[in-house]
Amino acid sequence: MRKTEDSARIRRADVVVVGGGPSGLCAAVAAARMGADVLVVEQSNCCGGMATQGLVGPFMTCYDREGKTMIIRGLFAEIVDRLVERGAAIHPSQVRSGTSYTSWITVGHDHVTPFEPEGLKLLSDEMLQETGVRVMYHTTFLEPLLEENAITGVVVCSKSGIERIGARVVIDCTGDADVAYRSGVPCKLGNQELGIMQPATMFFHISNVDSQALEADIQANISTFHRKNGVNYRSLHWWVSKARAAGDWNLERVSVGLYQMPKKDEWCVNTSRIMGVDSTDVESLTRGEITGRAQADQVFRFLKKYVPGCADARLVSTASYLGIRESRHIQGEYCLTLEDILHAQVPEDSILLCANSVDVHGRFGPESNEYLPIEDGSYYGVPYRCLLPVKVEGLLVAGRPVSACSEAAGAIRVMPPCMAMGQAAGTAAALAVHSGKTPRQIDAQELRRVLKENGAYL
Repeated sequence: MRKTEDSARIRRADVVVVGGGPSGLCAAVAAARMGADVLVVEQSNCCGGMATQGLVGPFMTCYDREGKTMIIRGLFAEIVDRLVERGAAIHPSQVRSGTSYTSWITVGHDHVTPFEPEGLKLLSDEMLQETGVRVMYHTTFLEPLLEENAITGVVVCSKSGIERIGARVVIDCTGDADVAYRSGVPCKLGNQELGIMQPATMFFHISNVDSQALEADIQANISTFHRKNGVNYRSLHWWVSKARAAGDWNLERVSVGLYQMPKKDEWCVNTSRIMGVDSTDVESLTRGEITGRAQADQVFRFLKKYVPGCADARLVSTASYLGIRESRHIQGEYCLTLEDILHAQVPEDSILLCANSVDVHGRFGPESNEYLPIEDGSYYGVPYRCLLPVKVEGLLVAGRPVSACSEAAGAIRVMPPCMAMGQAAGTAAALAVHSGKTPRQIDAQELRRVLKENGAYL
């Protein structure tokens, strides 16, 4: 690893956020609002990650298990409110389960948030500019700058060449724990006991749908929704079986995930299933992207040929980046477990409360899906210790790769919890900078106090 003393010229910031996805965006804004000098390194041309580049939607639930109280608030709630103000989202309070906005799913899908990715791109830029965050788009993280067991910055590559960026705190929001892994933090790849990772999905959006005709077809067949041998037979499974018999469907899927968006004729499609994708391996990821686009094309042609209301549908876009559900999980000071979630444990250092169900795809084959709601209580907590990687000082991790077992990560990997984790990481980083401490030395109760002052529900 390169040492900081090897660098004659170096950019500097109090806090460097690597990755501008949902967690990175919130981490950067939170730290900057507390007066830290923040720089974001993002490999694409915008922030938002899976929500923009990945076309993943809607935001999953931000409410408690009973659907009565919005418990993921703070920056997530502000983003939602600002999107609603400009007509780019529908507030989750207005969206109930079992509707077109939830793909007619009931369990775990009450109060989701339909939104438009283009609106989020603009809002992300605005929020970063408002808070004075410096942003480097089209910039790729290469390696950490290390001094003994502490990270002191990162090395990046862009059109400007290779540069070093010094930092007092680095926040890894890469989604794959790239910074933590290359800094020597122990990581597990997927579910190591089973030797698998959750499958990836190529999301795509369509428009010009006669949504009334589509809804009528669903309602005429909704009584046939069922689960058999670990497989969910939901929307359009009756048409999928006909298409398969006619040779127009060879995907290992039995139904179609369709989520209506804020504009009535636009839908987000979550159906393709690409098994065995390792997003930390470039060849595997490339194969996944190619396979995903081919699968999306087959699903789109199926919709136009078979599904009422879709004959004149137009393909708006396939995602610019494959939807990744799982890759690395860091070893942190605490590992969130499946039992913690199912039994609604709320540790004293919780920086986030949520009720998102455990959602594990593909464990028993491409068609399978396991969905486990909370068994006891209304919500569970994610402790600050899950964001603190072992062995390396000055580093925080937020988003999908935080310290959690594979099953538990299947609950908190969705975007609202990732945004809340990002806000917590950014807040902790700023507290560390202002106090001259490392993130590990921050008082969790002080962190919780500041988070609550800034709108978090704790």
